[in-house]
Amino acid sequence: MEEQTQMLLGGKYEKGRLIGKGTFAKVYYGREISTGESVAIKVINKDQVRDQGMVEQIQREISATRLVRHPNVVELREVLATKSKIYYVMEYVSGGELFAKVAGGGRLKEDVARKYFQQLISAVDFCHSRGVSHRDIKPENLLLDGNDDLKITDFGFSALSEQKRYDGLLHTLCGTPAYVAPEVLRKKGYDGAKADIWSCGVVLYVLLAGFLPFHDENLTNLYRKIFKAEYEFPPWFSPETRKLISKILMADPQRRISIEGIMRVPWYRRGLSRPNSFRLKKERVSSPDPKPGSLKKSTSSPAFFNAFELISTMSSGFDLSTLFESKEKKKVASVFTSKFSAREIVERIEAAARGLRFRVEKEDDFKVKMEGTEEGRKGVLAVTAEVFEMVTEMTVVEFSKDSGDTLEYEKFCEEDVRPALKDIVWTWQGDDCTSSVDGDGGGDRDRNVNL
Repeated sequence: MEEQTQMLLGGKYEKGRLIGKGTFAKVYYGREISTGESVAIKVINKDQVRDQGMVEQIQREISATRLVRHPNVVELREVLATKSKIYYVMEYVSGGELFAKVAGGGRLKEDVARKYFQQLISAVDFCHSRGVSHRDIKPENLLLDGNDDLKITDFGFSALSEQKRYDGLLHTLCGTPAYVAPEVLRKKGYDGAKADIWSCGVVLYVLLAGFLPFHDENLTNLYRKIFKAEYEFPPWFSPETRKLISKILMADPQRRISIEGIMRVPWYRRGLSRPNSFRLKKERVSSPDPKPGSLKKSTSSPAFFNAFELISTMSSGFDLSTLFESKEKKKVASVFTSKFSAREIVERIEAAARGLRFRVEKEDDFKVKMEGTEEGRKGVLAVTAEVFEMVTEMTVVEFSKDSGDTLEYEKFCEEDVRPALKDIVWTWQGDDCTSSVDGDGGGDRDRNVNL
């Protein structure tokens, strides 16, 4: 079985022992063969995703995890797929769950709890800046690495800003009851960021107390306590922690302290160390087992755009590359195919960008960075265009937004770039097209994974 799995993952990863099992997935210890680096491999069965109506949840989880590259968030390295399974290859975090440190009534010293809380708030703040609400923050979803640093995991209940309704609020009831904010339970709409802050406050209480602030075997009584923010402080809580937690566990979300407010609290700032600088890296969804000879890659030519990606981005099947966007976002034509050479396409993109008064910088021969010269609604719009080459005289071009406003990016793709490049385009993403490319490569046929 392990030999088959290693072949299935294109010889790039080796799958080992089972290290975790959730409602919808199994997680295995793995190793990247070329580097020997440890990874975690999460395996999801596509059929069960469809049958249980989990497609949107998978979309959100991958989309959110790709957006939130932060030292205190478990990194999603890449997403691999066959016809029957999806594989998340993630950073391996060796220290286990933070929950283990407080399970059974244990509690942490104030300085230790503060360190984890600082890292949690730093990560959650970054998530919110990227339009992501986690919605299931609890010690079981907080892991510790080999340096005893906190890492947020499991974005299965996360929400993106596009999911807000006309009232600007989220409406899905989700999360773990003891950690869920009262406004979520009321089912009248809620701000995902403010709900996350409440959950962070419950986590801080648990770290310092060793037990939950809101607990009752009767769910109705539990909800009543949460609605009223009815809890007591243990005698060992310092006045400073009591004051901070009181501001976080405020039943009225409008009166609840913001993350900016938390970061200004002297107790929070004590011993604060800034996270190391980091770069946002773009991940690519790919097929682990393309057919031999169907694609090529060389140092003197563009990177390959594999068969699975081509089918996913250019058709309406079970999409794993544009799957991670809302239906509205899928309308944005950000990928096209062409029969022109890669170098010709790069030249045309550069000319079009300059014509639109964008600053142009080539990151390499086949990747173009473009940056607007005027401030938009959310700063300057920055876009990357990357060219990929197929063997069969076909080239694929992908645009991605690096910064700026999404609506301005959509306008850039639809109204500016598309007309400017119309004479070199064969097919735009989302247009009526078919493809005979087989993205499975004769791989995985096993349908017996229990999620």
